Amino acid sequence: MSRRPSPVEPASAVAPPSSGNGAPRAVEAPAVYAIADAAACGDRPAEQALPAVAAAMAAAGVGWIQLRAKPRPPAPPIDDRRLYDLVAATRAAIAGTGAHLWIDDRADLAALFPVRGVHLGQRDLPPAAARRVVGDEILIGLSCHDEAQLTAAAADPDVDVVAVGPVFATASKQRPDPVVGLDLVRRARRILDDAAAARSTHRQALVAIGGIDAANLRRVLEAGADSVAVLAAACRPPVAESCRRLLAAAAGEAP
Repeated sequence: MSRRPSPVEPASAVAPPSSGNGAPRAVEAPAVYAIADAAACGDRPAEQALPAVAAAMAAAGVGWIQLRAKPRPPAPPIDDRRLYDLVAATRAAIAGTGAHLWIDDRADLAALFPVRGVHLGQRDLPPAAARRVVGDEILIGLSCHDEAQLTAAAADPDVDVVAVGPVFATASKQRPDPVVGLDLVRRARRILDDAAAARSTHRQALVAIGGIDAANLRRVLEAGADSVAVLAAACRPPVAESCRRLLAAAAGEAP
C-alpha cells in the first residue's frame, strides 16, 4: 500500500519496515509513552491545547506521544475535519524533536500521515481490518483487559504493541475497565514471550496503562512492561516538568 509522505517528516523516519513473514514487526518501545488527551486539557480548545501539550512532552524527551482527542461530555465530539487539522498541527508541533506520534482509534487518519502507529480498543476496527487501511509501515497497538484478550492479541500477526490495563485505578476514562493490577502485567509478559517462542520470532512490545505515575512507574516496568502509557501524570502542568519526572523515574531516579 503506497502513500505519499508528508514534507514535515520522511516516512522512513517514523516506522520500521514490515516483518514480511506474517509476524508482528520488531518494535523498540520507549519506557514512557505519553498520551496528549483533550479531556485533560480542561476548558481549552483542543486545537490550541493538544499541539502545545505534545510539544512540551517532546521537549522533555518523550519518544512516543499518542493523540487522544475525546473531549469529556458535555463538550461535543471533534468532527473529522477538525480532527484532521489537529493531527496535522500536532505533527508539526513535534517535528524535528525525535518524538513520534500515535493516533488513538482512527486508522483512517493514521493512514493519511506518516505517524508511528494507531492504537485500537477492543470495540474499534479489528487489527486485520486496520492493517488494510494503514498498510505495513504503521504499527498497530491493541488494548487488552483480560487473559483471553491477551492470548488473542499474542496470536494476531497484525498486532505489534499489546497494551494491558488499567493497572491501577484511573479517573482518565468515564467508564474504565476493572483494575487488573500488576499480576496481569506479569502474565501478559509470559503470554507474549511464549507466543514469540512458539513462532520463533521477536515478541510484541508490552505497554501497561492506567493510573501510572512517577511513584509507581518502576514497579510496572519491573513487572515486565516494556513501556508505560501515562495520561494524567503526563498532561499535568507544567507538562514538560511532569514528563521529565516520569522519565527520571523510568531511569530509576527518585521521583
